[in-house]
Amino acid sequence: MELIQDLPEVFEEFAEQRKNSFLAVKKLKEKGIPVVGAYCTYFPQEIAMAAGAATVGLCSTSDETIQEAEKDLPKNLCPLIKSSYGFAKADKCPFFYFSDVVVGETTCDGKKKMYEYMSDFKDVFVMELPNTQSEEALKLWKSEMIRFKEYLEQKFQTEITEEKLREAVRLQNAVRSSMKRLYAVMKHDPAPISGYDLFKVLYGSTFKFDKTLIPGEIDSLVEKIEKEYREGKMQGKKPRIMLTGCPVGGATEKVIRAVEENGGVVVAYENCTGAKTFDKLVDEDAEDIYGAIAARYLDIGCSVMTPNKNRLELAGRLIDEYKVDGVIEMTLQACHTYNLETLGIRRFVTQEKMLPYINVETDYSQQDVGQLNTRVAAFIEML
Repeated sequence: MELIQDLPEVFEEFAEQRKNSFLAVKKLKEKGIPVVGAYCTYFPQEIAMAAGAATVGLCSTSDETIQEAEKDLPKNLCPLIKSSYGFAKADKCPFFYFSDVVVGETTCDGKKKMYEYMSDFKDVFVMELPNTQSEEALKLWKSEMIRFKEYLEQKFQTEITEEKLREAVRLQNAVRSSMKRLYAVMKHDPAPISGYDLFKVLYGSTFKFDKTLIPGEIDSLVEKIEKEYREGKMQGKKPRIMLTGCPVGGATEKVIRAVEENGGVVVAYENCTGAKTFDKLVDEDAEDIYGAIAARYLDIGCSVMTPNKNRLELAGRLIDEYKVDGVIEMTLQACHTYNLETLGIRRFVTQEKMLPYINVETDYSQQDVGQLNTRVAAFIEML
């Protein structure tokens, strides 16, 4: 990516990255490079990278295959699970098709059963994720890191050396640090770019297979954004929104559009598409590198954790640093952990941070776009 490109072109390039990578994953397979697919932020990418594999997020954010999934799964199930399973079963996800193994995790009961059924037609490795963040939980999670490492070594007939693993850790940390510098541009008030353009880069970058290129590309983009901001190119003063809750992407981008088409700007993404993925680094200098990787991933503040202090800590930090005016929580229907946790988030935002809060519950259809716009517009007008 050249610095001379206009920003809109750069954002569009990232927006198209997922589609462009359909062909790229086929080329990887033709070169004999193994592919490891996953759905969740808890997936320890560094271990797969150290095995010489490419890693990719699998299709899970569209209602295109939900009808197919409902032939096997209940209708009143989380749309993310139905979409994931439907794409896999209907063979409509190139990333799934070319994956040598899918890595699952025991985040919620729905996904556990999905992985069980999925294993009928794909190699699936399920990691036993503890639902607490205690010392005992960390020991279990570290043992899962080692079990995953041994599985990949056997499957791909390779050796994951400590040197390769530390190299992967350094690369992933460099990617995370660059992404943090990118979304930190939204600390400017007024914001330099739209939250939707920021999202295109955050989401699109996850589909780039050559991770060594990402830090340079993102740093160049940040440099260009900052330069244009100094020249007076910015969004104009708008209510500043933090988006939290379930993963955003594909069909649920309608929530971002509802904010920004009704006069607001999303300056912070607390969810899995944003800060939750990039906020913490692995301790590169740790003597026990598997323990360090386990600690970094276990610290993710997902709603499956009880208690979930890390989510509140991150949300509070983003609210303060990004001068947030209001918080919108997007939850998916039948996503029980996130829907249950809206009470805690609402109390934290309204009572501790003294900010307006709204929860919008949705699914992957576009039928509620009108209602969504009405609610979000009223919320932003109140700000």
